Amino acid sequence: MNILVIDGQGGRLGRKLLEGIRKACPKALITAIGTNSIATQSMIASGCADHLATGENAVIVACRKANIIIGPFGIAVADAMMGEISPSMANAVASADAYRVLIPMNLCDTYIAGVMSGSAAILDDALNRVSELCNGNGENQ
Repeated sequence: MNILVIDGQGGRLGRKLLEGIRKACPKALITAIGTNSIATQSMIASGCADHLATGENAVIVACRKANIIIGPFGIAVADAMMGEISPSMANAVASADAYRVLIPMNLCDTYIAGVMSGSAAILDDALNRVSELCNGNGENQ
C-alpha cells in the first residue's frame, strides 16, 4: 500500500497524519510531500515517512503512484492554502486513481458547512478510514 500525505503551511496536520498512519499501517510505504519547505521539515521531524519531497512537481509525480492520498481538503482545490496549491497540483490530486481521504478545514477563504473548528474527531475518522483501507477492511468506495 502506497500512501501519500500532502500538507502545506506549517505542516502540523501532515505530521499528525504521518504519526497516526505509521501506527495504523506499519507496513505501508508512506510518502510525504510538503507544498513548502516548512511543511516538509515538520513532516520530516515525525520520522514516519519513507520518502519526503517538496513542491509542485513532487505532488504531481507522487499522485501517479499513490493508492491513497490524504491531506486537508484544500489539496484538491486550485489556489487553496494561501495559494500554495497550484491548479496543476489540485488537478493531480483530483484526477489521481488513488482513493482520497480529504480532511475538511475552514481556512483560507473556504468554509465547509458542518465542520466544527478544530475537531479531533475529524482527524480520528480520517485515520480510521486509512487504517481500514490498509488492512483490507474497507471497500474502495
